[in-house]
Amino acid sequence: MLLSSPPERHTLLDDIQGLLVGTGLVALSVTLLRGAELITGQIAGASLILGYVGDWSFGTWFFLLNLPFYALAIVRMGWRFTVKTFCAVALLSLFTELMPAAITFEHLSRPVAGILGGLTAGAGLLALFRHGASLGGVGIVALYLQDRHNIRAGVTQLIFDAGVFLAAVLLFDPETVFYSLIGAVVLNIIIATNHRRDRYIAR
Repeated sequence: MLLSSPPERHTLLDDIQGLLVGTGLVALSVTLLRGAELITGQIAGASLILGYVGDWSFGTWFFLLNLPFYALAIVRMGWRFTVKTFCAVALLSLFTELMPAAITFEHLSRPVAGILGGLTAGAGLLALFRHGASLGGVGIVALYLQDRHNIRAGVTQLIFDAGVFLAAVLLFDPETVFYSLIGAVVLNIIIATNHRRDRYIAR
């Protein structure tokens, strides 16, 4: 299992690199969004908002807000998925705490940050999904609905994102909400058009 496995099953090393690459890309996305003071959708968006207005960091909020969703993950998706997702959430929480010490921005265009944030997060989530993991929260619900009821994961996430952005309208200026929304749309388009179980069967 460490180095070789059937074509429909990832090896342990496959999964380790998938989780590291996926969470690394999403951590870069969060760093871009924080650098431009933008937000996004899902639990990550809620964590960013709470990080801006509260005393705790994004990583702390992200880890804590995901805890209630693990019960659904265990019951509906199984222990393998749940353990991978817990590891991914923990890695992202850690990476987002460390990355600001390694990456700073002298100038960061807000439209570019929104678009690149959506692109890097989308690529990172695809890597995680294809290794049987998610970043918890809405991702767990989205993957469950896609696998059980054939509802595209990106569509589910876009619906949840709408609620986050309705709250953001009350807290942030229109420019922040607009550029953040662009990034969220880019992210969900990537997921909706690229994540299909019939095109990628390995677990």
